[in-house]
Amino acid sequence: MIYALVKHLQEAGIHFPGMGLMNYLSFRGILVSVSAILITFFIGKPYIRMMQRRQLGETIRDLGLEGQLSKKGTPTMGGVLIILAILVPVLLFCDLTNIYLQLLVITLLWCGLLGFADDYIKVFRNNKEGLPAKAKLIAQLALGLAIGITVCFNNGIVVREKVPVAQEAAQTVRTLDSEPVQTKSPWKVEDVVKSTKTTIPFVKNNEFDYKWLSPVKGTWGWYCKWAIYVLMIVFVIMACSNGANLTDGMDGLSAGVSAIVGAVIMILAWVGGNLVNSQYLNIMYIPGSGEVAIFMAGFVGALIGFLWYNSFPAQVFMGDTGSLTIGGIIGVSAILIRKELLLPLLCGIFVVESLSVIIQRYYFKYTKKKYGEGRRVFKMSPLHHHYQKEGIPAVIQKPERAIPEAKIVSRFWIVGLLLGVATLALLKIR
Repeated sequence: MIYALVKHLQEAGIHFPGMGLMNYLSFRGILVSVSAILITFFIGKPYIRMMQRRQLGETIRDLGLEGQLSKKGTPTMGGVLIILAILVPVLLFCDLTNIYLQLLVITLLWCGLLGFADDYIKVFRNNKEGLPAKAKLIAQLALGLAIGITVCFNNGIVVREKVPVAQEAAQTVRTLDSEPVQTKSPWKVEDVVKSTKTTIPFVKNNEFDYKWLSPVKGTWGWYCKWAIYVLMIVFVIMACSNGANLTDGMDGLSAGVSAIVGAVIMILAWVGGNLVNSQYLNIMYIPGSGEVAIFMAGFVGALIGFLWYNSFPAQVFMGDTGSLTIGGIIGVSAILIRKELLLPLLCGIFVVESLSVIIQRYYFKYTKKKYGEGRRVFKMSPLHHHYQKEGIPAVIQKPERAIPEAKIVSRFWIVGLLLGVATLALLKIR
């Protein structure tokens, strides 16, 4: 709203000192990030006290984990803080006419409402199961289809094809910070196009086109490639949302890992939305995606602010309101900047946590059917609980002694940071 007001005043010929700063993505990104942190700080404590007065705390099942029962009654639904801390600065300082931003705001609200409904049933209706799993999947599927169809058919979501020319030509380009820059480039930028191309690591051209997966050509091939792309978008959104949800099991774990992921996506969005930098790094240039970088700056700021209250020992849990929202935002933002195929590496923590649950469940069923008694691969799943447990028969016994929760979380953060650095390094490894 402030950004829109400033633009309106500029168009009307009204200027005052400092107004031009709103034209810079860097300045608006800082504003959004700092505002998100401050909002979380200021409303966090009153929110926690309100939840405590109403005795709206987490219901804890005794799973034999160290310090687990001491968390009983800790206020939950802290995802409300995250949502507000992102939404308010974004509405104030972002370009609300940008289609990428609109899709991210829709994702924030949709996943937030889905998680809130799940937490509401658990907390207010004392139903530990929450929303049925089928209802969650249907809601995530609906969001994925909506995002996929919009990406495919909205004329504002395009990429610029880069075509080599024989000689280098001096070009005057305008960066995302609105400063004219003289540059020499062996590329000329053609008109924007609708494309099913995305970024893929380790190859020279750094791009993959989903049309290559289409079994047919011609008109039907055109429909088929977009159908494949939409299905991929749906899968990514559902996988990220549920992966973040499974990772939320320790104080500060999901928030810390997600903040690292968000920071990397912010950098990728910033670079991919800048003509000069995208040409230098030979990655896809996506006009308008700079607003994704600003949104992710608010995302990271909100999570950092939330960690003030969620780090060990947690004063508040994010609940499904936060975890489903975090995963949804990560998935959609990666799709919008055409970096979804980098997520298995960048979100390696989410992937491993999800795989541990799948492996545990199917191995238990298989051994129960074969031997009459279910056996475990991990002492407990998701994986982070495996390190808390001891004395449980399992295929993988290490570590033999339980590790303190704070140390597990810190080590997961370190691994997440290494995965983030590795993802950024792929921009130059091909």
